[in-house]
Amino acid sequence: MTNDTDSGKLQTIRASKPLQFGLALFFGFIFGFLLQKGGVCYYRVILGQLLLKDFTVIKVILSAVITGMIGIYAMRSMGWVTLHKKSGSLGTTIPGPLIFGIGFGLLGYCPGTSVGAAGHGALDALIGGIIGITIGAGLYAAVYPRLKKRVLGYGSFRDKTLIDCLKVTNPWTVVLPVVLLLVLFLCLIETAGL
Repeated sequence: MTNDTDSGKLQTIRASKPLQFGLALFFGFIFGFLLQKGGVCYYRVILGQLLLKDFTVIKVILSAVITGMIGIYAMRSMGWVTLHKKSGSLGTTIPGPLIFGIGFGLLGYCPGTSVGAAGHGALDALIGGIIGITIGAGLYAAVYPRLKKRVLGYGSFRDKTLIDCLKVTNPWTVVLPVVLLLVLFLCLIETAGL
């Protein structure tokens, strides 16, 4: 459970925009460093994943999912975090991934890996990725009010997680088996030499 010291530290972070910015910058550098070290900032690695010849990207993603699941639910068990589940809709779930997939397929980078690749000097990631992200974000911000009214709320669904759907009281009864399955899948990929 949280104590008064933990609560005070969280309130300090929430109250200080410069501290939030500094932490975001620090963790952004760490994230970029880990993406680079994981090898997923290289076009040939991403292309290999898209062609199902190099599974480095899926290994990194699944490792992050495993770490995130264990970390979030451990912090939740200790009372450090509260989950804020969001509802979704078909209007956000279908067009968003389609646009993301088209950009990913055309450029060969996702937003995170394009920044990492630009950081090590990949001009295609800098010009196509960073400029594309900036233009895309600007266009989205410009049309957001109309999208919100007409598209984004279409086909709403509730804020249920797998744990909620299975109606279990202890989330670890779902988290641990899912983690085990993902680890087994990673081992299978590795032993297959993918």
